[in-house]
Amino acid sequence: MSGVQPDLGELEGPVLLFGGPYSNLQATLEMQSEATRRGIPPGNVICNGDIVAYCGQPSETVDLVRDWRIHVVLGNCEESLAEGADDCGCGFEKGSLCSALSDAWYRFADTRVNREQRLWMAGLPRSIRFRLGGKSFVVIHGGVSEISEFVFSSSSKLDKRDAIDSADADCIVGGHSGLPFGQALPGNTASDDERYWLNTGVIGMPANDGTPDGWYLLLTPNPAGDGVEAGWQRLHYDSESASDAMAAVGLDTPYRDALLNGLWPSMDVLPAAERAAQGQPIKLPPLHLR
Repeated sequence: MSGVQPDLGELEGPVLLFGGPYSNLQATLEMQSEATRRGIPPGNVICNGDIVAYCGQPSETVDLVRDWRIHVVLGNCEESLAEGADDCGCGFEKGSLCSALSDAWYRFADTRVNREQRLWMAGLPRSIRFRLGGKSFVVIHGGVSEISEFVFSSSSKLDKRDAIDSADADCIVGGHSGLPFGQALPGNTASDDERYWLNTGVIGMPANDGTPDGWYLLLTPNPAGDGVEAGWQRLHYDSESASDAMAAVGLDTPYRDALLNGLWPSMDVLPAAERAAQGQPIKLPPLHLR
């Protein structure tokens, strides 16, 4: 796997970040169309991994992302497929429902992703660095040191701050946990600047909030050049067609129902606070990174 962290330098204009296409071709096509509508070029678009997962069109989704010419961070699913691993490497506990449910889609994806696509996955970086509005950003998949680490809003703020400091950045942008959120994290002393942990959410599966929408993140620099607004956006797309595509290839799993009802079939990975929020539509105000 590539150990080089690309540095995109100082970017201008909005930057669009999204995660978890999850073999959902319909959501990924809509994400591409949304970037075009907003006038955001491929060089300002970053996907933070897991192009392939639960849904029915893994090979087609990989080809779409590659042809789009955007920046892509290695996800644990790409890592597993590139290495020919036996499972997705998602970090699910052995014997859990999440682990059992992952078997079907991973076996299916493993038969559809070709050698050329695996070689491309093997060359993806584990992180990408850039600057925007005077802030430094590092985009990762899960955790700073562990690709499949689940980081949630309720996860330890101290651990998040330590991870950001270890990455030598003002802001970390992750995606693996699947739930969008943003937090300002104070330093250990009054003189320390705030740091920020942002999660894009994912586009290929709902955010367990009872709606079929995916989520993505827009970073917009302030006109004065001092700071950035992080704004989370819902992605409305044809989820019924995505569900039908799963049925057409025999993936009649609980994830197919989740595309329509917006509820995860298992909450094994979720902390108590996130479990309690199931079925409650998410509302995320912008976060100002100063």
